[in-house]
Amino acid sequence: MTGPTRGLAAIDASDVRQAYRRWAPVYDRTFGKFVEAAVRQVTARANGFSGRLLEAGVGTGLALPHYGQQLKVTGIDLSPDMLARARERVARGSQGNIEALIEMDATALAFPDCSFDVTVAMFVMTVVPEPQAVMRELARVTKPGGTVLICNHFSVEDGFRGALERGLARYASRLGWRPEFPVETILVCPDLQLQSRLEVKPFGFFTLLEFTKRA
Repeated sequence: MTGPTRGLAAIDASDVRQAYRRWAPVYDRTFGKFVEAAVRQVTARANGFSGRLLEAGVGTGLALPHYGQQLKVTGIDLSPDMLARARERVARGSQGNIEALIEMDATALAFPDCSFDVTVAMFVMTVVPEPQAVMRELARVTKPGGTVLICNHFSVEDGFRGALERGLARYASRLGWRPEFPVETILVCPDLQLQSRLEVKPFGFFTLLEFTKRA
């Protein structure tokens, strides 16, 4: 794994695992409630496609019940604690389209090139140690003509929110995510064409970016 992305607060894999070991028991009742509407919007868009889908940073599996049966879903996550809860969710549910839930580093995906028709990452890019590497890996494993969906918080420069994000940035390793994270950070793949940019609920705090991989 390479060093921290230039200009961003440093977060390493151990920070992520430790943060989500703490979060796993309460994640669904806290952050999960906050992002529920956004999850539904993103999965509704994903359901406009068919084939194999990869969700990077699947977490506790909040999105898994919402994917349509025409999608064969693989989920990966760096946190074994979060994955354990995702597996419990699948075991309790009736969806038969979840192919695998795997502990894996999204900066070094163990899949061949062009493996998936759709790749999705929700609330992930501010958490991973190398967001640019994750984008490149998502592009690599997406088929030409396929779709990459990124839903994330992106920081702003101005106003109270911008000042707050800059102030919180020093605590990124303790929080387990980066409050200060400009969208340009992940616009690094020339083979991904940005098709749309949509603010999603709640309050437009998250943005959904849709890319198409050039054929």
